[in-house]
This record gives sequence, structure tokens and C-alpha cells, in this order.
Amino acid sequence: MTKQLMRVGSAVVTAAFVGAAAVVLVAQAPAGQAGRGAAPAPTPACGPNLPAEIKNVSKDSRCFELRTYTVREGSSLDLLHARFRERTNTLFRKHGMTIVGFWQPVTSKDTLVYLMAYKDAAARDAAWAAFAADPEWVKTRTEMQVALQVDSLFMSATDYSPMK
Repeated sequence: MTKQLMRVGSAVVTAAFVGAAAVVLVAQAPAGQAGRGAAPAPTPACGPNLPAEIKNVSKDSRCFELRTYTVREGSSLDLLHARFRERTNTLFRKHGMTIVGFWQPVTSKDTLVYLMAYKDAAARDAAWAAFAADPEWVKTRTEMQVALQVDSLFMSATDYSPMK
């Protein structure tokens, strides 16, 4: 396995290559920005039209983002769930973001995991920028503050995946 580490804006991006068949991209927001709703660093290539060296992916895949939120000590996971349930999901839909699902890991009681889908990397960047600038989101994150570590994994569906 080969690993590459790079900076994209203020985020740290790690790419792991297993032969030529698999690519995993992870972006970590800097600690000071995590969970604040600031538009994340530009999305690495994902979805359709990937570079030729990324093989075994569907040409019509959407860009998938698996986001993991770990609540920091002193913050409330229940408040984070309420924020998504009562406000954030509505704002995601308002900005054209497709919510695939949310999960509560049973062995990590301070963690929330969710999966989003976008047409491509550019659509993701535009949606997050609009979301971050939305006055309702600014109000929500102020009223329902949760300190988080945010990790993102960007993916494209394989050519044999039932979900594209």
C-alpha cells in the first residue's frame, strides 16, 4: 500500500493506494474549524470523470462523502442529534444535498456517522459553500453549539456497486 499526504487549503488530505485498484481519500478539518459549518476545503476528485489511474469505479457514480463526527468532551451528542433532526437536515435538502443515511455506532457513543451524495465534487463544494453561508445555519450553529472532530472520506462507487 502506498500513502500520500497533501494539504488542500487548510485541510489535510491522505490518499492510500492499493495497487491501482483502490483509492481512499480522507480530509480532516483543522481542530479550530471542525464542526463550525465553514465550507470544507475543495473536494478531491470523486464521482464521475475521475483520473485514469483510479480504476474499477463507475463512470456514472455520484460523489459520496462519509462524514464522522466525534463529539469532544464537554459537548453533547444528544444536542448534535437534535440539531440534525430539527434543523440541519432541512438545510441540507434546501441546498441540494442528498442525505443517504445517518448511523449511531454502538461501540462509539460519542460519534455520529452519516453519508451524503452529490452529483460530483464541484456540486459538493457549491452546496457546502451555500450551506455555510445560510443565515439559518449560522443561527443554528450559534444556538446549538457542539464541539466536534470532523472526518470525511470521499468515495466513488465501484463499477459493480448496486448504489451509484
